[in-house]
Amino acid sequence: MTTIKDIARISGYSIGTVSRVLNDHPDVSDVAREEIVQIVKEYDFIPNANAKKLKQRPKGIAILLKGSSNFLFADILEKIQTAMIKSEEETTVIYLDEDENEVTAAIRIVKERKPKGIIFLGGNLKYFQESFDQITIPAVLLTNNAMNLHFDNLSSYSTDDTAACQAMTEYCIHLGHKNIGIVGGNADSSETQVSYRRIQGCIAAFDKHNIPFDKDRQYEPCRFSMQDGYDATARLLKRDPSLTAVIALGDVIAIGALRAANDLGLRVPEDVSITGFDGIEMTRYTIPRLTTVAQDTSSLALKCSIDIMQRTHYKYESENEIIPFRIMERESVRTIKEKRKL
Repeated sequence: MTTIKDIARISGYSIGTVSRVLNDHPDVSDVAREEIVQIVKEYDFIPNANAKKLKQRPKGIAILLKGSSNFLFADILEKIQTAMIKSEEETTVIYLDEDENEVTAAIRIVKERKPKGIIFLGGNLKYFQESFDQITIPAVLLTNNAMNLHFDNLSSYSTDDTAACQAMTEYCIHLGHKNIGIVGGNADSSETQVSYRRIQGCIAAFDKHNIPFDKDRQYEPCRFSMQDGYDATARLLKRDPSLTAVIALGDVIAIGALRAANDLGLRVPEDVSITGFDGIEMTRYTIPRLTTVAQDTSSLALKCSIDIMQRTHYKYESENEIIPFRIMERESVRTIKEKRKL
C-alpha cells in the first residue's frame, strides 16, 4: 500500500509539504500542489485508517499578534515564520485588536484549531493572570515578561521596558533637556502593561535628576499608531509649547509625532526633539532619522522559535529572559546646552 512517505519520495517533496497538500493548506506553491496531487491520483493513494485521528492531533503553531499597525511585531513575525519554514513547521497568524484579550482569544483558538503551541506577540499580563491556567499547551510570550506568573508552560522573552525608557530619558537630560513630554500608552493602567512600565521608566529618570514632572501638562495618552501619535503630539505641543523634547513610547507614535511637529511649524530637532521606542526599520528613513530604543528583534524571534519548537517536541522547561536593548543615537535629538554629568 502506498504511504505518505512513498508520495514524498516519488514527488521529491518533503513529508511536511505532502501533508499540507493532502490537508489542503494554502502555504504550498501551485506547482508543488499540482505535482503532488497528480502523483496521489496516479498511485491511487488512500489515507490510512488513522487519518481522521491524525487530523485531530495537535498541529502547527498559532501566532497571536496584537495590533494591526505594529511594525515591530511585523518584523519579529517575519523572522519567526522564516525559522518555522526552515523547520517545516506550520504556522497560523491571528491578528487581534490592540485592546483585545489575547488569552481569551487563545483559549478559543485552542478549542477550535487544536494547535500544538502558541506564540503571543504582545500581551497584557493581567489577562494571563486571570485565565491562562486554562491553556495547557506550550506557549511563548514576546515583549512582555511572564517571569512572575509562574506558569510551567509559558516562556517569555522581552526587553526591560522600564530600564530602556529610563535610559532614553536620561539621554535627553544629559543633552540638556529638562522640560520633556511623553506620548503613548495609558499612564493610569497597571504595571501588567508595557506602556505603563515605559512611563514609569521616564518618571524614574526625572526623579533621579530632581526634575519635576507634571503629568497633566507633560503627558498625553494614545494608542500605538501613527495617526494616534500625530493627534496626541499635536494636543501635547499645543498645550505646552515650551517642551523641548517629546519621548514617544513607540516608533509608530514617534513617526506620527514628527509629522505633527512639522504641521505645527516646528523643526525637529531645532525646535523640539523627538525619540521613539522599538528600532523599526522605518526609523532609519524618517526626516530626520529617529533616535530610538532598539529592541533586538533577531534575538527575540530566534529564541522564541527555538523555545516553542523544543517544547512542542521534547520535554524542555519554559524560560524567561530579558534581551538587551540599545539607544540608537541619530538626528532627532539636539543638545540644547552643555551636557549634564550623569
